[in-house]
Amino acid sequence: MLPPDQIKGALAFLREAERLKDVLRSGHTSNGRPESTAEHTWRLCLMAVLFADDLGDIDIAKLLKICIVHDLGEALHGDIPAIDQSADGNKAAQERADLEALTRPLDAKRRAEILALWQDYAAAASPEARLAKGFDKLETILQHNQGRNPADFDYAFNLGYGVKQTAAHPLLAALRAVLDDDTRARVAAQQSAGGRG
Repeated sequence: MLPPDQIKGALAFLREAERLKDVLRSGHTSNGRPESTAEHTWRLCLMAVLFADDLGDIDIAKLLKICIVHDLGEALHGDIPAIDQSADGNKAAQERADLEALTRPLDAKRRAEILALWQDYAAAASPEARLAKGFDKLETILQHNQGRNPADFDYAFNLGYGVKQTAAHPLLAALRAVLDDDTRARVAAQQSAGGRG
């Protein structure tokens, strides 16, 4: 049984993590509502579960844990849309600092595990982290293509987004090929409609 202080710390952490439900992303759902980061994370985890048997010798529990924590730091300062991210690494540094703040109420063991999982993801150090990165990009592209986005939404951005990460495994590459076809169809439809999304 957990000591009361660890239970209180875990609940405090979960209360703060709940903020991720209100962090909105640039993509929209199929009903036209802005998607939250928590919703993105949920479907990312669902993708990992769905394709787990096709990934070879991986630790599915570790993959899911990485998927769950990969954007957790966004609960404090929000999401930076992929199209607005720069290569200077500020996003990762901010997310790391926010994750450190968010996990402060946790006991040392739980805090260290979450920070280590996030660091593994950020560095793409393990096979599970590389898969999580690839699935993260694919889930984003899937949502972009599926969503009822604003008329000026840049669907063509998808074609160059996450190419390196989605080439990390044959299954990721196969999924990417199908999603790229979907993107090209979405771009063509947008152009023929005169820019209407």
